[in-house]
Amino acid sequence: MAIKGKLIIVGGAEDKGRPQDVPKNAGDNDTAVDEYYEKGILHRIVQESVKKEKSRIEIVTTASTLPKEIGKDYKEAFGRLNAKNTGILEIENREQAGDEQILKRLEKADVVMITGGDQLRLTSILGGTPFLSLLQEKYQKEDFIYAGSSAGAAAASNNMVFQGTSDLALYKGKVRLTSGLGMINDVVIDTHFITRGRIGRLLQAVVANPRIIGIGLEENAALMVTNGTKMEAIGPGMSIIVDGRGIVDSNFNDIDDGQSISIENVTLHVMSKYDIYHLDRFKLNIDHSNNRDE
Repeated sequence: MAIKGKLIIVGGAEDKGRPQDVPKNAGDNDTAVDEYYEKGILHRIVQESVKKEKSRIEIVTTASTLPKEIGKDYKEAFGRLNAKNTGILEIENREQAGDEQILKRLEKADVVMITGGDQLRLTSILGGTPFLSLLQEKYQKEDFIYAGSSAGAAAASNNMVFQGTSDLALYKGKVRLTSGLGMINDVVIDTHFITRGRIGRLLQAVVANPRIIGIGLEENAALMVTNGTKMEAIGPGMSIIVDGRGIVDSNFNDIDDGQSISIENVTLHVMSKYDIYHLDRFKLNIDHSNNRDE
């Protein structure tokens, strides 16, 4: 069955158009203003939604330990883009994820924005609940957007990294995966990717199961998935694709936990804005136009 919704995964720390972030000498036609309000990731989310600025946006702060602060931040950010039909869903326990009023609000939503925080907190609260079931159904059957930043992006797939420091990530057993929210299958997503040096986490995840594609999202980077397969880079930051299907050899099955991993022949792709990766064909199409910044 074709998926009707759109999935937008963000690497975290995306521009939110705060007035203090714009240079004091920026005029109405200044490039900085243009980047914040016309080319930013949140602007693209609004424009891709079914009713544009009139879309109902629900901000889910479950992953965060500061839900009021982060919810207010996103509400103001969308407001600066004239998307003012916005609410905040502070789902802090599993009982609330089955609350009738919350489910009614989700039913009416055109966009759900799941914020950053702790992805394990997010999945342990939402996993197996009526809220997640309805979220998945809307994504599959409606012109609906699931947008997730940082933890909200990492949890979007059926495979989710929840533990593993960058310095130990290429030692067997130091990266741990669990089930995510299941919006997209056969991938594993990591965020703050370049800033926090997380390439090793994806390499271990992929060598353990070369069937899955690793997606590393840098800060202020985003990918939009349509039809469940077409993945377009929509943010200014870079994204890394790790494809392990061509792995020729590794020592993964021969070593004990804590020992270093060897891998032969991993394929890496680097995506920047407007590039498209086809998950069904494992093919990257690079945008060679000269109007990337126009």
